[in-house]
Amino acid sequence: MQNNQQKVIRTAIMAMLTALSIVSLYVVKFPLIPAAPFLEYDAADIPVLIGSMLLGPVSGIIILLAVCIIQALTVSASSGIIGFFMHFIASSVLVFTASLIYKKKKTTASLVIGLVIGSIAMTVVMIPLNLVFTGIFMGAGTQTVVGMLIPAIIPFNLLKAGINSAVTFAVFLPISGILKKHIKGWDK
Repeated sequence: MQNNQQKVIRTAIMAMLTALSIVSLYVVKFPLIPAAPFLEYDAADIPVLIGSMLLGPVSGIIILLAVCIIQALTVSASSGIIGFFMHFIASSVLVFTASLIYKKKKTTASLVIGLVIGSIAMTVVMIPLNLVFTGIFMGAGTQTVVGMLIPAIIPFNLLKAGINSAVTFAVFLPISGILKKHIKGWDK
């Protein structure tokens, strides 16, 4: 059972990571695939992934939900419910898969394995979601989306998840070490 101080620490960490994720949406945004400039990379999943590794899969999904709601109402309001849904599902698969694998055995190897499997799982899940929703969003038929899968959509999702996972790997271990050293019971 968590005491009040541990609950406050967890809530503060979750709020800070949510804020960092939203700020990153404004600061880091650029196209990854020249043939599909509408597919923009953003670093919003990095703080969410860090939160899920620090606090567990459920906390990661709660952080992600808050980020997706704020993003849908502000930064990406033009993409509407489709953008919200696709972002939440894609990132949920990455975050939940990666953190669940890491949670079972908290080692550097399980962190890498979780991030790799999470990235691949996100990419696979995005194929049918793009087939259904991208055509609706763009006002194009399914054949148009099918034609974009191999040259744009699949590489974009692999690159986005891969970059976010690599950055998460690079910053998670030092952050985790700092928290262990300075905040007793942060991960309870």
